[in-house]
Amino acid sequence: HDVGGREAVLTPGNVITVEPGIYIPEERLGVRIEDDVLVTDDGHEVLSAGIPKEISEIESIRQEAFQNEH
Repeated sequence: HDVGGREAVLTPGNVITVEPGIYIPEERLGVRIEDDVLVTDDGHEVLSAGIPKEISEIESIRQEAFQNEH
């Protein structure tokens, strides 16, 4: 990952990601809740606003995927 050392100014049309995550190796579990953000002329737009982020939504999606695997 890039860590610091950048001084570029974000301009309209740039897209960045915000990627906080939690990793629990002993449970072989990792979750990263990522947002894609578009810089606009008057601020920003979160492009990933409609993606599920609540625990219940994520658990439901994972359970469905697990059932489809087996």
